[in-house]
Amino acid sequence: MPDSAEELKRICDRIRREGKLTKWASGKLKKAFGDRASRAIRAAQTKKVKKYVYEPSGRVRWVVVGREREYVVLREAEYCSCEDFYFLVVSGLVPYCYHILAQKLAEALGRYDTISEDDGMYEFLSGRF
Repeated sequence: MPDSAEELKRICDRIRREGKLTKWASGKLKKAFGDRASRAIRAAQTKKVKKYVYEPSGRVRWVVVGREREYVVLREAEYCSCEDFYFLVVSGLVPYCYHILAQKLAEALGRYDTISEDDGMYEFLSGRF
């Protein structure tokens, strides 16, 4: 069986090619990531994923709106500011928190809100998340 990162990439690539979340992809996600996949699918489908683009630098910050607050996801680093990340992902108990899965799914599906901000807002908004 492929490792979690390879499996997730394969599933997201297929979602991107097909332009939708198929029964196959949903089943593979749930088999590989359990309840976290279900929560991530819901978050992506309900557009709880936000892509902040700062101009003119072009810096990007992904945010997933959770039940109690918003969580920063650093896509390239596969980092999330949630407690699950600190306690379960870092310790190796699970490969991803649902926020990271939601960001990857939303990006593959093209189902996220893009918010443009001035570079001057980058530091200000950093304290919000």
